[in-house]
Amino acid sequence: MAMAPSMEDPLLVLGNGEKKGGAGESLVVIEVKKQLYLAGPLIAGWLLQNIVQMISVMFVGHLGELELSSASIATSFAGVTGFSLLAGMASSLDTLCGQAFGAKQYHMLGIYKQRAILVLSLVSMVVAVIWAFTGEILLLFGQDPEIAMGAGSYIRWMIPALFVYGPLQCHVRFLQTQNVVLPVMVSSGVTAANHVLVCWLLVYKVGMGNKGAALANAVSYLTNVSILAIYVRVSPACRPTWTGFSMEAFHDMVGFMRLAVPSALMVCLEWWSFELLVLLSGLLPNPKLEASVLSICLNSGSLAFMIPFGLGSAISTRVSNELGAGRPEAARLASRVVMVLGIVVAIVVGLSMILVRHLWGYAYSNEEEVVQYISKMMPIIAVSFLFDDLQCVLSGIARGCGWQKIGACVNLGAYYLVGIPAALCFAFVYHGGGMGLWLGILCALIVQMLLLLAITLRTNWEKEALRAKERVFGSSLPLDLTT
Repeated sequence: MAMAPSMEDPLLVLGNGEKKGGAGESLVVIEVKKQLYLAGPLIAGWLLQNIVQMISVMFVGHLGELELSSASIATSFAGVTGFSLLAGMASSLDTLCGQAFGAKQYHMLGIYKQRAILVLSLVSMVVAVIWAFTGEILLLFGQDPEIAMGAGSYIRWMIPALFVYGPLQCHVRFLQTQNVVLPVMVSSGVTAANHVLVCWLLVYKVGMGNKGAALANAVSYLTNVSILAIYVRVSPACRPTWTGFSMEAFHDMVGFMRLAVPSALMVCLEWWSFELLVLLSGLLPNPKLEASVLSICLNSGSLAFMIPFGLGSAISTRVSNELGAGRPEAARLASRVVMVLGIVVAIVVGLSMILVRHLWGYAYSNEEEVVQYISKMMPIIAVSFLFDDLQCVLSGIARGCGWQKIGACVNLGAYYLVGIPAALCFAFVYHGGGMGLWLGILCALIVQMLLLLAITLRTNWEKEALRAKERVFGSSLPLDLTT
């Protein structure tokens, strides 16, 4: 068995020692290719994963207005209280697995994955109790009794999906951080296609109605994680990183939580602020129009967001790998390259939004009032996407370095000290309506992006590489001493 690197090995390798590849390719071109190779499948994979719940709601929409509104509120509540929390905690593996892989401490990836699954399963039990009383919680907040009870019933049938979602996120991060991304895309594609059939069978053939659509999420997530788990166990690519179940996964759970909790806060604080916009839109004059338009804008923005989210996932892998390997200059180069790629993507997508602004509304509604309102909103959404795109790739750099605590503080300040107060001011004091709410979030995105950019540009990459080595070897040292 090959010996693991020791603490006495050189900790830093400066990136200047890297050779040019191919026929005189520059390091920049090589880095662009690496990031696009990672980002392409990840963008498709994340998009296909997010489509699953959307398909379920579409099936419910054909059952009636009450069923649709109940399922929509339940899905939103599930995202805020459960899925965002689990996705955020799992994103700590971007740092842990990525840096361990770069440091060639391959066995640690499997241990980190098992530890994360254990912690996320315990968290899921707590969330499941909250979900069981969703109907009563919504009634306390003044929701319509019929809708509240319908949402409570729908989300209870989503509880099995909660216990599968955590392991799915852990498997995706486990593979992503070792640059294995094509299986993630393929499994997500198979699952999304299969989900249509599963929904049809449970909703119509079995006759479960909206309960069947909720349960279908669990079936599809289970299909997805099963495909990835089988791949991990049979693929030669994962042989060094998956060495079987280990009791070491039960060790240092508190240490894992120190990174997982800020990771969750970093994701949740941002996610919750956008959900809060929809709630605030219900307080505006003509709330049906405002809520409908804002929901359409958020849905459109979420679809476009998958592109920078894929880039952010790619850069977290590149930065964590290079820091773990002791190559600070390579990590610095990767961060510069992704900023340029992010700007290019933001310009292309933003211009596309502006060009289709008069037509986009017809994809969601035939009401002329809705279409016209959306056409006015699209330029603002395009500008906000520019800053959202840049903050997303900068957040990816932060996860790769292990700056989740800093990221959580940035998001708290940007969204809750600047964004939400600005949204309330623009919407209710200056009577800007839904456009005012979105302008408030735009302010938050600008502050968030500028803070993350300042932190990134002032980074001492050599020091970050040393910290990565300390993190990796600090976790793996007990195992090294026993071998």
